[in-house]
Amino acid sequence: MDIGKRLKKLRQHKELTQEELAERTDLTKGYISQLEHDQSSPSMETFFAILEVLGEKPADFFQDHVTQKIVYPAAEQTVYADAEKGYTLNWLVPASNENEMEPVLIKLAPHGSFKPFQPSAAETFLYVLSGQVGLQLGAEKYQAQAGDSLYFHATERHQIHNLTSQTSQLLLVATASYL
Repeated sequence: MDIGKRLKKLRQHKELTQEELAERTDLTKGYISQLEHDQSSPSMETFFAILEVLGEKPADFFQDHVTQKIVYPAAEQTVYADAEKGYTLNWLVPASNENEMEPVLIKLAPHGSFKPFQPSAAETFLYVLSGQVGLQLGAEKYQAQAGDSLYFHATERHQIHNLTSQTSQLLLVATASYL
């Protein structure tokens, strides 16, 4: 295992310069460079301090690279239905709430509504697959029909409604912990 290379890759992934990492760990830029080029070995205390600043657990750092999963079969989806509000929610990617984006498929019963959401830092994308939906975003109301997209910052209370007497279906992709 190339510890220096992994440290460098992790630092770059966190978009830190060697100097920024050095400042946050009370080390020098030169020492960080030596570590990344395997010219020096850190003490356990120093190594753990670096990992803490980089937001990495030691067990995760030493874990061999796991192949990224690309295909998620329909059988792996989690489905939740709320008959009272009139919606069915399919999480399209298992454990997606741990990712940057969370894609879900929503089916709204005739005149049904999706649960209301409080303001958040999330960005939200909706694509209407069938039917017609309304979005209440703060005091504003928007309408979209099959083939239309909606994109908004969720900085105000919001809720999605089915505006028809038939089932509407939409794809929702949100950032952060939206759902």
